[in-house]
Amino acid sequence: MKFLLIQAGDQGKRRKLLTLATSPPLGLLYLGAILEQNGHKVEVIDYNMEEVLRERLKKAMSSADAVGMTIYSYDRESAKDISKSIKEVDSEIPLLIGGPHCIFHQKDSLTDFPAADISVTGEGEPVVLDLVKYLQGKKKLSDINGVFYRNNGTVKAGKPIKVIGNLDEVPFPARHLVAKYEYGELPFGYRMKNMTAMITSRGCPFNCKFCSRYGNIIEGFGFRQRSAESVLQEFSEIGDKYGAINIVDENFLVDKKRAHKIFDELNKMGYKTEIGIHGARVDAAEEDLYKKMKKAGVKYLYFGLESGNQDVLDFYNKKTTLPQIRNAINLSKKFNFITIGNFIIGAPIETKEHIERTIKFACSLPLDIAGFGPLIYIRGSELWADAVKCKHISEDTSLVYAGSEKGLGKLTQQEIFKYISLAYQRFYFNPRYMLTQLYRGVTRNDYSLLVHGIKFLYMLRGRINS
Repeated sequence: MKFLLIQAGDQGKRRKLLTLATSPPLGLLYLGAILEQNGHKVEVIDYNMEEVLRERLKKAMSSADAVGMTIYSYDRESAKDISKSIKEVDSEIPLLIGGPHCIFHQKDSLTDFPAADISVTGEGEPVVLDLVKYLQGKKKLSDINGVFYRNNGTVKAGKPIKVIGNLDEVPFPARHLVAKYEYGELPFGYRMKNMTAMITSRGCPFNCKFCSRYGNIIEGFGFRQRSAESVLQEFSEIGDKYGAINIVDENFLVDKKRAHKIFDELNKMGYKTEIGIHGARVDAAEEDLYKKMKKAGVKYLYFGLESGNQDVLDFYNKKTTLPQIRNAINLSKKFNFITIGNFIIGAPIETKEHIERTIKFACSLPLDIAGFGPLIYIRGSELWADAVKCKHISEDTSLVYAGSEKGLGKLTQQEIFKYISLAYQRFYFNPRYMLTQLYRGVTRNDYSLLVHGIKFLYMLRGRINS
């Protein structure tokens, strides 16, 4: 059979965002690997990476037996347009949807997407071949784990969701399926050239209140990680085919013993490809590990710092401290890593004084890039569940920004966004910061961050003045 797999999105919309980021759709590439290993053909279209005109979609669908689409809630409207176009091209082709939106909305996902026929509401790898059997007339949907489907106008459920026990058994992503695209844009302007992505664990061992977690929706969906041996084997398979590898685990360094083993072996291998770590926690920072990471080619670290107030960190159940944050960022500076730190504005307990302290704290850190964004109550998070329980938001709401208008904080949404704008101005429009970035460009022999930073500041200035 031939499968057309689609990453829903909107390239034009993403180009307008200051926090533009692009990354290979690993979920689809894992499914593609399984399908290809079992003799099926696969094509992938990433709507975040190309403008897909109707003729392009029609041509791709002409040889496909089924279409699968991954959906994130923030791309829901784009995904609705795509699903409508799919059925306009061929009303009879099976349309299967999955991804975070379907996981967090379960049965409602088919109501949200009336053009879809089947919704996969858990990990796709354990069920993709069962879905193939259904399409071939060899299996009933009622016998497949973690699916919802239409039957005579009624939405029905299959068997309970199956969670993968051993991630080492999952084949590596079929990266060749997106070789036509060049990924590499990271948040706030930094770029890794010819980048691919890797994930070595699923779930998270922590319980931050703001985080939308599958474990809050799927029973038994706990933190699982691949063995160091499996991770190293994937590094070997990737080799020098790409200019950079972005590790996108929620917490790649949480198991320090495994992290030391991985970087020890990469250094023995003489691995040369640039590495980024998107999910780094400040409590994992230690000099010996960072030294090994530097030698292995790690170039950038992305930290979720969240706040410059200990009581806010404690409210979020972050399990980190301000001294740990300062230590991690200073240690990153010592090893000349490019560091990105993200802050959340608008916690329910936050006052204007709290936010002022966060901005001051952020400006005191030797970060290369700082991001500031509003607290968002996202379906699947503890904060969202509490807000629903208190009847501040309805249960069918996917996400809502913090703000006193809905009883979600002490400040209005307008005040929160005003402080976010102020935070960006005070952090970036700072002569000391600009001189520091110029100096780091010299010491790193890499001016790309400075160039992208200037573009980012130009866009930011336009946003502030508009």
